[in-house]
Amino acid sequence: MSNNLNKEIAATATWKTGPGSGTASRNPEQTRSNILSAATTEFAAHGLEGGRTDRIAKQAGVSKRMLFHYFGSKEGLFQAVLESNYAEIRSAESKLQLSSLIPEEAMAELVEFSFNWFLTHPEFVPLLNEANLHKGRHVRASSKVQKLTTPLVERIGDVLKRGADAGTMRPEVDPVELYMSIAGASYFYFSNRHTLSVIFDRDLMNDAALSRRRQHIVELILGYLHAPTEIVTAQDNEN
Repeated sequence: MSNNLNKEIAATATWKTGPGSGTASRNPEQTRSNILSAATTEFAAHGLEGGRTDRIAKQAGVSKRMLFHYFGSKEGLFQAVLESNYAEIRSAESKLQLSSLIPEEAMAELVEFSFNWFLTHPEFVPLLNEANLHKGRHVRASSKVQKLTTPLVERIGDVLKRGADAGTMRPEVDPVELYMSIAGASYFYFSNRHTLSVIFDRDLMNDAALSRRRQHIVELILGYLHAPTEIVTAQDNEN
């Protein structure tokens, strides 16, 4: 490692800015956070191929060498951005008090949370799109993302078991399948909002439309969970 880079790394632990002598300290962890924040914005706007490390470095207030020191490469930085965004949503989900609510209320809470997350974190959709464009290789290379998701699946499974035991929810629902349906319903709405707004001549992002859609998804998921396990067909009715 060059002496200049060594000095730059050391500076992140001691350099301060602000009024007077400066009260806002800057340290390696803050530098890493600044880079991830700038990279999230850049990759969400331009994708992995179009994202520019020079713009990320400038926005984060570091040199490109510092950026590569922390993350190794642009690919490594994109993987870290995905890990950071998954960690953020999983951390927020973990704060939901699902175990203290009756099963139906717990599932409604999770559905609303998922919808609101996409609404308040517009960068999440393009990042997911980009990750899938590259066939999920950055998530596959991560040792963190799957571990982050496991506790959520377990918590959903617990809610479903409580509901089934109480006789208020259908039994043997796969928590992974259910979560994909919950996330997918919200993801589709936000990822396709521009084309759907044109096709149906509706403003899908005004407050009334958002409230209507949020409630529809809640009712859709709860309706499935309350549905009978046997489907009565027209032929059955005739017999």
